Amino acid sequence: MELVERAVGADIGSAARAVITAAAAEASRHADDIIGTGPLPGTPEWEAEQGTDIPTQRTLAWHLLSLRIRLAAGLDGIETVLGLRFQGATWATIGKAAGMTRQSAHERWGARTTALLDPLGTGVPTTVADDDPSRAG
Repeated sequence: MELVERAVGADIGSAARAVITAAAAEASRHADDIIGTGPLPGTPEWEAEQGTDIPTQRTLAWHLLSLRIRLAAGLDGIETVLGLRFQGATWATIGKAAGMTRQSAHERWGARTTALLDPLGTGVPTTVADDDPSRAG
């Protein structure tokens, strides 16, 4: 019985955080495998992409795929959504990746991303899309 008591009473906070961190790292690795990381700086391939929207599109696609993987694995994805919002991704795009409407995506992550992007209430960065569905007409 002592082992059972230890099992049901042990503090598992750090173990749970370690599992989430490992799962997030694995999601990132899979996103790298599927989308790719792009050419190395200084290479001819990298030079050819400079001045185009390819690096921005790759980053957006990578984060959207990472969000999909994280959600499918049962993770919340708030860190990825935060990065997507900072990059200018709309709630419609995030919702599409998450398999939900823009309204549902906003309801799930909107308040938390705003709190993280605007902790002092002075306004979110200008890169964040101004597309709050609750203000849509």
